[in-house]
Amino acid sequence: MAEPASSFLGPSARRHAAWATGLCMASIALYLSQPSSLPPNGGSWQGYVLGTLGALLILWLALLGLRKRRYRSTLGTVQGWVAAHVMFGLALLVVATLHSAFQLGWNVHSLAYVLMCVVIASGVYGLYAYLRLPRILAAVHAGRRREDWLTALNRIDDDMRRAAQQADATTLAVVESAIDRTTLGGGVLAQVLGRDHSRMLDPAAQPAGSRTCSNRFQQPLLDYLAARVPQARKRDEAAALQGLLGLAAQRARALAVLRASVALQARLQLWLYLHIPLTIGLIAALLVHILVVFLYW
Repeated sequence: MAEPASSFLGPSARRHAAWATGLCMASIALYLSQPSSLPPNGGSWQGYVLGTLGALLILWLALLGLRKRRYRSTLGTVQGWVAAHVMFGLALLVVATLHSAFQLGWNVHSLAYVLMCVVIASGVYGLYAYLRLPRILAAVHAGRRREDWLTALNRIDDDMRRAAQQADATTLAVVESAIDRTTLGGGVLAQVLGRDHSRMLDPAAQPAGSRTCSNRFQQPLLDYLAARVPQARKRDEAAALQGLLGLAAQRARALAVLRASVALQARLQLWLYLHIPLTIGLIAALLVHILVVFLYW
């Protein structure tokens, strides 16, 4: 069950939500007060008030990053600032939309509005990520830490290398190549999507060891070992292959947990890599928007 947003944002969440709702209602009333003789637009005095309010909100919301880094500040708690950031960030969408009077075009003014919408959307995703992903991550880890799973993976690798010594040369080479060529993590996209680019020696290649094949999610290795068990000519060899198959299954499980852990952690952090640069771009577009308005309108 997801953690309630009010719990995550602290006891001040409801108070900030009430203030943000009041701001939205006042903005709507101001927008509707424009004379019916002219279509609503950002150039009326009501539009200027909404625009000024929106600009001040954007700049104030951007101060959250500074407040989070000033641990000794007495200007409220960080949790309170986050609650205000979320509530007034959503209210900004209403204020800015009314300021634009629902008019968009191919110009810097619309660019600032679109960037604002993208920033707010990334912030909503960030809220979702912090509410949901830690719980999912804890469930994936099954009560263990990531370091515990890494330790277990290293132990399984050592056990597999020893067990493979009792098998034939081809199986030994395939198993060792599967261990050595396992990938975990990678680039940002690979982490977020949980991609697996692991490879191993192709047991069907002639001559032996001449090429590799995909070992995605360790399934090809499992299939190879499962096919080798009934082909064993000796009881000891069959037992060794059966043990290898069991270890390979444990290894696939540990890798699946670690890969899911990396993916969830990457998704938890991804929004910051988007939210902060987009916010900087929004502030730049906002300054250009204000400059153009005062110079040419």
